[in-house]
Amino acid sequence: MTERRSVSSGVHWEELAGYCRATRVDDRIFVSGTTASSDDGVVAVGDPAGQTRYVLDKIGWAIAELGGRLEDVVRTRIYITDIVNTEAIARVHGEVFGHVRPANTLVRADLVGDEFLVEIEAEAIVGAGDAL
Repeated sequence: MTERRSVSSGVHWEELAGYCRATRVDDRIFVSGTTASSDDGVVAVGDPAGQTRYVLDKIGWAIAELGGRLEDVVRTRIYITDIVNTEAIARVHGEVFGHVRPANTLVRADLVGDEFLVEIEAEAIVGAGDAL
């Protein structure tokens, strides 16, 4: 029997567009594209590293809510608005995942607002971090 659970971070986009922050199906966790948005608006405006930290913290929270941990992440996808920010964003990703080394894709893309510099999605398999 397949088990499915979801968690919401409460941003208005989730209800409006009909999605959740993350969904767990059996031992797999899928985290939606996540930006540096909070109840107060955009976080760390103009700061790609600051936005990346915020996003990865939010992703870590969602994974933990569903019984996983950052060490269980096996894939990340990073979307950035300006190639000039690649190194700053990559450094923060490396700080968080340097010991995990998930598969990763980085793509330049238009995001949902000009103030957003980075959006990240993640996939985790609960228990995968045990092999590290």
